[in-house]
Amino acid sequence: MGSGGEERGTGAGFDGAMAAELVAGLRRSFASGLTRGHEWRAAQLKGIVRMIDEKESAIMAALHEDLAKPQMESYLHEISLAKAACTFALKEMKRWMKPEKVPTSLTTFPSSAEIISEPLGVVLVISAWNYPFLLSIEPVIGALVAGNAVVLKPSEVAPATSCFFAKVLPEYIDNSCVKIVEGSIPETTALLEQKWDKIFYTGNGKVGRIVMAAAAKHLTPVALELGGKCPVLVDSSVDVKVAARRIAVGKWGCNNGQACIAPDYILTTKSFAPTLVDAMKRTLEKFYGKDPLESADLSRIVNSDHFKRLTGLIDDENVSGTIVHGGQRDEQHLKIAPTLLLDAPHDSSLMNEEIFGPVLPIVTFDKVEDCIDFINSKSKPLAAYLFTKDRKIEDQFVKSVSAGGMLINDVALHLANPHLPFGGVGESGIGAYHGKFSFDVFSHKKAVLSRGFGGEAPARYPPYTPQKQTILRGLINGSIIALLLAILGFPRD
Repeated sequence: MGSGGEERGTGAGFDGAMAAELVAGLRRSFASGLTRGHEWRAAQLKGIVRMIDEKESAIMAALHEDLAKPQMESYLHEISLAKAACTFALKEMKRWMKPEKVPTSLTTFPSSAEIISEPLGVVLVISAWNYPFLLSIEPVIGALVAGNAVVLKPSEVAPATSCFFAKVLPEYIDNSCVKIVEGSIPETTALLEQKWDKIFYTGNGKVGRIVMAAAAKHLTPVALELGGKCPVLVDSSVDVKVAARRIAVGKWGCNNGQACIAPDYILTTKSFAPTLVDAMKRTLEKFYGKDPLESADLSRIVNSDHFKRLTGLIDDENVSGTIVHGGQRDEQHLKIAPTLLLDAPHDSSLMNEEIFGPVLPIVTFDKVEDCIDFINSKSKPLAAYLFTKDRKIEDQFVKSVSAGGMLINDVALHLANPHLPFGGVGESGIGAYHGKFSFDVFSHKKAVLSRGFGGEAPARYPPYTPQKQTILRGLINGSIIALLLAILGFPRD
């Protein structure tokens, strides 16, 4: 194992002084210029790819220990996406790093202009527990591609995966520029007290506000990947069998609903609701059997606190009577069956808090337009989904609903396209990443204008005469005559 890669938190008494020392060391490494070259950046990504290839079984074991995550899910939703992020960046990185030539204007003639992407410096990545491998490593990949030194703080709620990063990642990357800090609130607090060049946080809005407040003390920019209540609008024109399958796998096939982009609630018309509910019931029984608590294809709830929170939502006396499917639970094994509810009260906690679990309310309205109005009455979600064959409804949905991302006739797949930004809007987040957007979120776009010593225009210098003002106004307004007069040295001093 490479030395110095792991900065253990709780056991080593990690405090503000240790955090300051850690950051100072990374600043020295960054100041050396080591991280700026393409060769170093590519080497880090190749190291991560090698780690994924050589340690796939260990990654899967950690994910299973933390979440009982099925191997297929672990591979499809975490391991393969992380590797794809590396290979895509390795292919495109040289092009991303090249200065971008941009046009100049008459007012700066003759000149050249370009935008240079430069690394921000030393950045902090605080990751989440629900996809503890992917949501840790993908922001780190972006930070490294952009040429930064980075500290990763994995989530203590997924301790096996956190331990994996602390012990294994240092074997594959440059430990002088990448550090891992394990721990919980005290360690995170010590890190947040330091001055960073960017903080990238994935998690909930409550902690996001704490992160943003800490960053504000140093005027540190932040990227916040949060969440919200992601709606799914289902129109009666759909192929209901296909729609039910896609909604089900996007909800319960994504960490048993413990995903920021999982459907939080369904909206449909009152007349179509019975058909949709029936299709969802049949689909769930086909996917997870008559006793879903025994299914090996469903992740468990992450811990007892979240289990109690979720059961509290559906045991509410005003909500429990609206359950139309599921509701079974096994507290010992932290399992809750896929649960459907029909028209739970709009003022219930279920309909106002992000659910983040295997519970899916279905809300009905008389018209599709009422469904869209309901979505727009809520905070802007991280993702919004629509199932329809009606192009007019699709156009209305896309134009009128604001969300971090949007997918028509499927769920969650948009995050797999590296050409699309992934991030929130409003309370669902700030900033976006994936593909080049990961490079951009960890880069500063430096404007560079270059001129020679020719092309002097006396009109720009005092004393300002009426003749000079006429020529300057002409230049600003794009007058070729004014440009010629300026180049020829008019007005003469």
